[in-house]
Amino acid sequence: MRALSTVLLATVVAPGLAALAAEEEGFTSLFDGKTLNGWTINCLPKDRELAAKAWTVDQGTLLADTTGHREHFYILLATNKEYGDFVLRFRLQVPRGVRGNSGVQIRSRYNQQTGWMEGPQVDINPPNPQLTGKLWNEGPGPHRWLSNEPVKDLKFFYADEGDGWNDMEIAAKGMRIKVLLNGVTTVDYDGSGVLDDELHKKHNVGTRGVIGLQIHSHDELKLRFRDLRIKEL
Repeated sequence: MRALSTVLLATVVAPGLAALAAEEEGFTSLFDGKTLNGWTINCLPKDRELAAKAWTVDQGTLLADTTGHREHFYILLATNKEYGDFVLRFRLQVPRGVRGNSGVQIRSRYNQQTGWMEGPQVDINPPNPQLTGKLWNEGPGPHRWLSNEPVKDLKFFYADEGDGWNDMEIAAKGMRIKVLLNGVTTVDYDGSGVLDDELHKKHNVGTRGVIGLQIHSHDELKLRFRDLRIKEL
């Protein structure tokens, strides 16, 4: 793996996320900037020791860091609460040179037997930024792209560009999922007949479930999240 960038991360958090959420009518904060309260780490038993170090609170951000570790399966930080229709907003930061993959699971559920978090996933792909913000089906059934069409004027910033942060918004209402990355629409997908089919209903995903932040299997990843807030519809 190529050496990770030594660029110093700009991790100063804008003051008062609670105030930010309050300014956005109906939004509430999902992260207090100090603890993992309201979140649970999901992983296979063999990865529990690493997982406790892989997801931490650092400089007011949620830090995913498996640098130097590849012998792990999926490690996910998931909300304790389930959501159906919502608008989720957050910021993410990636140092240049990171080769690992991540994503945001929505309306999903962790399968303790397989180690997968099943449900739709909005991809975060530092090595291939053109895939960031696209929609993937992480099961049940075939794992496949649901929406990954090319997007004109897509914007993705590494930690050494601009203020180093990317803004993402994920809106789920009914079977329609819409994603914006830095103000550009990357997905506008109607999941009727897919996310509400019999298989998804059987596994109780696709229409309601947890939100999960992913560390991809066998990847060295370094990624930060901040300003996570949600509005239920």
